[in-house]
Amino acid sequence: MKRQFRKMHGLGNDFVILDARQDAIGMNEDLARSLSDRRTGIGCDQLILLEPSAIADVRMRIWNSDGGEVEACGNATRCVATLLGGDSTIETKGGLLAGSAGTDSATVDMGRPRFAWDEIPLAYAVDTGAMPIGWEGLANPFAVNVGNPHLVFFVEDVEAIELERLGPDIERDPLFPERINVNIAAIVDGAIRLRVWERGAGLTLACGTGACAAAVAAISRKLVSSPVEVRLPGGVLKIAWAPGEAIRMSGPAALVFTGEIDL
Repeated sequence: MKRQFRKMHGLGNDFVILDARQDAIGMNEDLARSLSDRRTGIGCDQLILLEPSAIADVRMRIWNSDGGEVEACGNATRCVATLLGGDSTIETKGGLLAGSAGTDSATVDMGRPRFAWDEIPLAYAVDTGAMPIGWEGLANPFAVNVGNPHLVFFVEDVEAIELERLGPDIERDPLFPERINVNIAAIVDGAIRLRVWERGAGLTLACGTGACAAAVAAISRKLVSSPVEVRLPGGVLKIAWAPGEAIRMSGPAALVFTGEIDL
């Protein structure tokens, strides 16, 4: 069965997007992992499947490159909003999102962050604003769910942290029953520098939900004011948020190429 696909990226965080709104695709872990493989498949950080929705313009499903289906992806949401054009609504496992797209960028309403320990979720009750835990000098992280679960550590120098080594251990710690995305952030000239270890994908050039989580954590701790620039290895996102409100994320999205593959 041959199907067309689009390859897109947001700040280097790249996606294979399959449109199944007219003809269903039976996506599963093995197929998602195969398509995501950069040597034997198309290659991407996340595989995106668009399906019909009864409550939105489209339903977006997301598989990480390891084959696991996840709830949310901010950069992918901007790409899908750009594909749809104009104002749109997008149903995800993490909630209903709204997008407003230009020609090569989009602003997305990512919903309200959740802070309760069982909403993230954690294995037991703990102060999520300054968790009394640490790993090799990384201490007192901020935990938040922004459609998917994130842990944010604030450090002096994001490059000094061996995130590629520590990320897998933190991601799979028993404290996080659904695993966790790991963010290393530093405040520089009123902006946030950020590196992210994504659950199921590893180090990526950018993570939209990670940028949202870092901004919420920094604003909550009064380290920055809203809106704030989040500077990732792949580029810059702008995040606006105030307590009690939804997060708004703005940044670029680009179509790389289209193609056809035999599923």
